[in-house]
Amino acid sequence: MKTKILFLALVALFSFALALTLSGQEMQTLTYYEDDSTKLELDIFLPETTKEMENTPKPVFLFVHGGGFTSGERSAGHTIAKYLATKGFVTVSISYELYMIGKSFSCDGILSEKVKAIQYSANHIWLATAFLVENAATYNIDTTNFFIGGSSAGAEAVLHAQYWNYEQMNWYDEKMPSDFRYAGVVSGAGAIMDLNLITEENAVPTFLFHGSCDKVVPYATAAHHYCPPNSPGWLMLFGSLSIYEHLSKMGESTSLATYCGGGHEKAGILFYENMELIHSFLVRAIQNEKVQEHHIFKAEGDCVALSSRHFCGD
Repeated sequence: MKTKILFLALVALFSFALALTLSGQEMQTLTYYEDDSTKLELDIFLPETTKEMENTPKPVFLFVHGGGFTSGERSAGHTIAKYLATKGFVTVSISYELYMIGKSFSCDGILSEKVKAIQYSANHIWLATAFLVENAATYNIDTTNFFIGGSSAGAEAVLHAQYWNYEQMNWYDEKMPSDFRYAGVVSGAGAIMDLNLITEENAVPTFLFHGSCDKVVPYATAAHHYCPPNSPGWLMLFGSLSIYEHLSKMGESTSLATYCGGGHEKAGILFYENMELIHSFLVRAIQNEKVQEHHIFKAEGDCVALSSRHFCGD
């Protein structure tokens, strides 16, 4: 009986390894940061490559999951990671500090705690980045083409990781190289706390997608959760439309996908469907092609637009 169980286990293990080989993807789970109280891991997918190209540096895409800084798993990024790995990217999905566990991230929350949750996540993106840059030779990473993306809370995290002042907001001794620069950002239903953080000096190609009737993270500019201003958790946010318009006016490369009538459920849609839109944007960023485009999709649902500056019409 034990022999049969061992045999079946070996068959299952072989089948799993074969499936990975046939799909052209190899996943490893790595610890990118650890101290006395914290252990942070990432899943990395390495693309299949020819013998001649196996040592050629590849672009990298790092994904950050959503969940309101209270929940979520890095496995949420596996779909886009596997897809981009088939396109020649090294892809990574990270775990990070879920600082708001046991706390409210809504109107009844505490503003300073909400900001701190975003800062934790941005810092952990920077730690993961520093780890990957340090190990770039091992994983054949092209550090000049390093992209970050996320959904919902993860989108807020990547936007601030890119557009916050790193020297001011970094907490850790493990630092990214002083000359490092992200190559671009992909944000699904994300927002930033201050448009003034985005300048001509730090702007990078930015792809945003969002439901026009999102009642959690504003599509344009409004309070988080549309909280009244006397709420303890009142936090103004500049969403995808506002970021897109800001970057467009500066003449920077940016793309917006609007899901007309869609709500916050669209926060991760392009990480699971129509992923070629993300791939196309990343390739054009690598090729230094300037993009300013607005994709408009009709989503299910009937709502009054939460912004007077939307493009959905009747």
